[in-house]
Amino acid sequence: MKKVLLTTATTLFLSAMAFSQTNYNRGFRLGFGLNGGFPTDGAYDGSVGIDVRTQYDMSRKTSLTLTSGYTHLFTEPEDVGFIPAKLGVKYFFGNQFYAMGEAGAAFGVNGNLDNSLILAPVFGFANKYLDASLRYEHYSDYETDQIALRLAYGFSLKKKK
Repeated sequence: MKKVLLTTATTLFLSAMAFSQTNYNRGFRLGFGLNGGFPTDGAYDGSVGIDVRTQYDMSRKTSLTLTSGYTHLFTEPEDVGFIPAKLGVKYFFGNQFYAMGEAGAAFGVNGNLDNSLILAPVFGFANKYLDASLRYEHYSDYETDQIALRLAYGFSLKKKK
């Protein structure tokens, strides 16, 4: 499992480096998001979550991301939750539409959830302040995966001149 995670992270990083351009004004962005999801099977009734994403723009088309937050899964008789920690590479097709790949871990905080590997392909739309995306999240050690929508407010951390 560690080899798969290390290979995925290395591939994502090298791909981002290949797409990066040296003449772009690089910088950080910060985003705060709300998430809602539906499980791919009947193990849970749905999910809701919040997250914080730091994004480093390597070029006009390629960014590295770090995302964490809290996700709550609804089920009977006891709801459960986890804290995701994911690294990702975001690639913009044009000015606003993008595809992203994320890999990381889910750390169970209550109920019967243990820790799990997370893999997530993402497709989305982003402008200066809004980020809306749809993702499929695979959990290696949970009884379900999910399809989730994320709506976020983001902004640049660069000082204006």
